[in-house]
Amino acid sequence: MGNIQEKISSFMPEAVFEEGQYLTVSVPSGKLHELARFLRDNEDLKFDNLASLIGNDWGETLGVVYYLNSTVYNHWVILKTETSDRENPLLYSVCDLWKSATLNEREVYDFYGIRFINHPDMRHLFLREDWVGFPFRKDYDANPELNPIPVDNEECNDKTIMLVETPDGKIEEKERILFEEDEYVINIGPQHPATHGVLRFKTSLDGENIKKIDVHSGYIHRGIEKLWESMTYPQTLHMTDRLDYLSAHNNRHALCLCIEKAMQLEVPERAQYIRTMMDELMRISSHLLFFATMCMDLGALTAFFYGFRDREKVLDIFEETCGARMTMNYDVIGGVIADLHPDFQRKVKDLIAYLPDKLKEYHQVFSGNVIAQQRLKGVGVLSREDAINYGVTGPSGRASGWACDVRKCTPYGVYDKVDFEEVLFTEGDSYARYLLRLKEVEQSLRILEQLVDNIPEGDYCAKTKPVIRVPEGRYFQQVEAARGAFGVYLESRGDKTPYRLKVTSPGLTLVGAIDHMTRGSKIADLIAIGGSLDYVVPDIDR
Repeated sequence: MGNIQEKISSFMPEAVFEEGQYLTVSVPSGKLHELARFLRDNEDLKFDNLASLIGNDWGETLGVVYYLNSTVYNHWVILKTETSDRENPLLYSVCDLWKSATLNEREVYDFYGIRFINHPDMRHLFLREDWVGFPFRKDYDANPELNPIPVDNEECNDKTIMLVETPDGKIEEKERILFEEDEYVINIGPQHPATHGVLRFKTSLDGENIKKIDVHSGYIHRGIEKLWESMTYPQTLHMTDRLDYLSAHNNRHALCLCIEKAMQLEVPERAQYIRTMMDELMRISSHLLFFATMCMDLGALTAFFYGFRDREKVLDIFEETCGARMTMNYDVIGGVIADLHPDFQRKVKDLIAYLPDKLKEYHQVFSGNVIAQQRLKGVGVLSREDAINYGVTGPSGRASGWACDVRKCTPYGVYDKVDFEEVLFTEGDSYARYLLRLKEVEQSLRILEQLVDNIPEGDYCAKTKPVIRVPEGRYFQQVEAARGAFGVYLESRGDKTPYRLKVTSPGLTLVGAIDHMTRGSKIADLIAIGGSLDYVVPDIDR
């Protein structure tokens, strides 16, 4: 950390430093882009991954916090910048440095009204263009009369506004055309089953070839992050299972870890073993559903039934211990809410013995099929550099050769006590993304096999106070969810409710890379590429 601070100080003497979980560097808004470029390009720093971008309202100022990670050295730094202009807040975009910022900055504009200079598309991402106010501001007027439920369709505008800085330092608005009048544009979704949720791809075609895609979200937004600001810490856990509901245990684990680290609360070893096993069972369940739905997207109905048949065995295990099959509400602050069912170990062993033969069956029925291979191989290629730039983590990033598994990079739970491989492919195509998930199921079984007979005795939950207050500060925690790095940002003022609680979902960056990955592909390839990315829309549209 000291070496990072020295290099930043020598480059930008006016930077202000703050110690914490990671080194925090505060800079004036006009200097942010310059420092961000230095952090990315300096050979000794190489902060090539923008892991999280968080908007915030600090009362007198509005601003953004950036979590930067180096895939070369695995070190972290936090950038922070702010503006006191609440009427017309402007900051400089970093989407030219990290493509993952493109949709994240639009999200910040949605909820805080901060517009980003040199961003190519300053439209709302989730809210309607005629929405009044910015909901995540602390002074937001939630009077429903200001935003009545619309009875007419939202007007589709094929133009957007860019804020451009002129050579003399002035900021001017510049209109940019998204789709020309003579372009052939179709909508895929929001009701299309292969968009895996209410998501709309506005797609420009040249014959059967895709020219560009404009992503439209905001159909199911539930305001979870805003609701969290009025919830106590135990209450906040309820929402995590309902983000990516196919990665419920992993999501909840992330929030619990973030709160526990902030409180310096020690979790019993038995609870850590149980959490890790539940995470891996969740990963298996999710990957089996991925296999089923992706195969059905391509017309393989038999494979669809196989995936659902085997996933039921995992859900049966969840139901016995947790009382539910999808939104389990199992992890709590300090451990887990209840001990394991007496049949848990036996059923996990049965699953370990059962699944390997079924995986061979999957390869026989689908992986080796000539039609499947023609639809997937060489389709939707994403290079390792682009995966990092767009922030495509998880199985999709590893299929491009990016070793981004949080379980390996920053171990949590008892992942440092088990032996497993981080599956990597280099092809970066849809077939690699498909095959890698089946290989990861094998590794999850391997992890379970090492843990199932070694769960220690003891408490399954630490004792906590009836009212939990997190010490004042800024905290961040990632876990390896089924679709990638799931991050939780917590800013506390020492109260029993969070000042700001933000989720960095892997789904948003997956969708953010769709336009890049599909350009020049056939329209039918969009379905295969989207299926291979395995995004879940409630994870994106919170």
